[in-house]
Amino acid sequence: MAEAGPGAPSPTAHVVLASRIFAPEAAAASFRLAALTGALSRWARRVTVLTVRPTADAAAAAAAATVPANVTITRWPVLRDAAGVVRGYVQYLSFDAPLALRLLLVARPTVVVSEPPPTTGVVVRVVSALRRVPYVYYAADIWSDAAASTGAPAPLVRVVAAMERWALRGARAVIAVSDGVAARLGELGVDPAAVTVVRNGIDTSVFTPDGPVPVDAPDVPYLVYAGTASEWQGAEIFVEALARVRESVPDARVVFLGQGSAWATIAAQAAAFPDGSVELRGAVPPEVAAQWLRGAHGALVSLRPGLGYDFAFPTKVFAAVACGAPVLYAGPGPARDVLAKDELGIVTDFSVDEVACAMIALLRSPPSSASRAARADWARENASATRSAETAAGVVQNAGGRGRR
Repeated sequence: MAEAGPGAPSPTAHVVLASRIFAPEAAAASFRLAALTGALSRWARRVTVLTVRPTADAAAAAAAATVPANVTITRWPVLRDAAGVVRGYVQYLSFDAPLALRLLLVARPTVVVSEPPPTTGVVVRVVSALRRVPYVYYAADIWSDAAASTGAPAPLVRVVAAMERWALRGARAVIAVSDGVAARLGELGVDPAAVTVVRNGIDTSVFTPDGPVPVDAPDVPYLVYAGTASEWQGAEIFVEALARVRESVPDARVVFLGQGSAWATIAAQAAAFPDGSVELRGAVPPEVAAQWLRGAHGALVSLRPGLGYDFAFPTKVFAAVACGAPVLYAGPGPARDVLAKDELGIVTDFSVDEVACAMIALLRSPPSSASRAARADWARENASATRSAETAAGVVQNAGGRGRR
C-alpha cells in the first residue's frame, strides 16, 4: 500500500465526490467515502459530495451527522430495490441521469472522485472532459466480472465491460482496494503507474473491544454476521451449517445484522429452526454493530468462490477484529492468508462441513480478554480507516495537481 497522504492545505482546491451511496447508510463504501471526505476536507478549501437521499431509517442519522464546515453534502432522491438498496440498472440510472446535470452545475472542481458503478464513471468522464478537470476512479471491485458471474446476458456484460474500461482509462488516477483488483485493472488496460492500492479500513474509534454489549443479546453463545448478505457473500452457508452445529451446541445462535439480496433466503432458512436460533435484525448503526461483535463468541464472514470476487477483502473482517472478535472466514481471497498468519480467527473453504466444525470451535471457546485486545491492536495498526483515507486523499490531491490547474 502506498503511504503518501495529502500535503499542505490548498486555499483554492475544490473536490467533488460522486457516489450513489454515502454515510450513514450501512455499507463498507459509505464508511470508506465518509473517511475520505474527512481527509480531503483537511486539504481542500471545499469538498462537495453528490450522493443520494438516505432511506427513511437513515434520514435522522444523516440530518444529525456532524460534517466539517467546508464539506457540503447534497442528496438526490433515487429509486431503490426491494431491500432499500440503490442496486440495479434502473436504480443506477435514477442516480446517474441527474448526476450529469449536478456535475455541470456545481462550482468548477479541481478534481472529481467517482465511485462505481461504471455508469457513474461514464457520466463523470463525459462531464469532466467538458469541464476540463481530472477525475479519480475508486475501484472497489470489477463490475463487469461480477455481472458475468451472476449469469447476466452476454450482450449486457459486454456493454458493462466497455463502459467500465472507458471510465477507468479516462481517469488520471485509479484507487484499487486490493492487489487483486489492481492486477485485474492491468488486464483491462489501465496503466499500472496510474493505480494505487489503498485497502479499506474501519473506524477504530467506534469498533473497539471495550464498551457496551447489547442489552437484548442472547444469554447463550452466539455468532454474528454483520454486513451485506448478497449472492456474492453466500452467507446462507452459516444457516445451512447451523443444523449440524446445534447437534453439538444445542443452544447455539446466529445473529445477522445488515441487508442484501440474500436476506429473504436467509429468513426462509431461519423458519426451519426453533425461534431465536437465527435472528435477522436488519441494518444497524456502526456503534450497534460494534456492541453485537463485542458480545459474540466470533464473527462470520464468507465469500462465495467463482463469482468474480475471489480477490476481495471484506471489510467485515476488519470490523470484527477491531472489536476483538475472532473471525470465521469461509471462502477464497487474500483475507485467508492474513487471518491465518496473524492468528485472527479460523479459515475454511466454502464448505458446510468445514464451516460447521469451525462454528462449533468458536462457540465452545469464548475469546479471552487478552486475545481480544491483541486483535484490536492489530486492527489499529493495520486496518485504520483514517490511515487508509489519508492515503487515498493523497492520490486525489496528486491527481488534482495539488490545487493548481
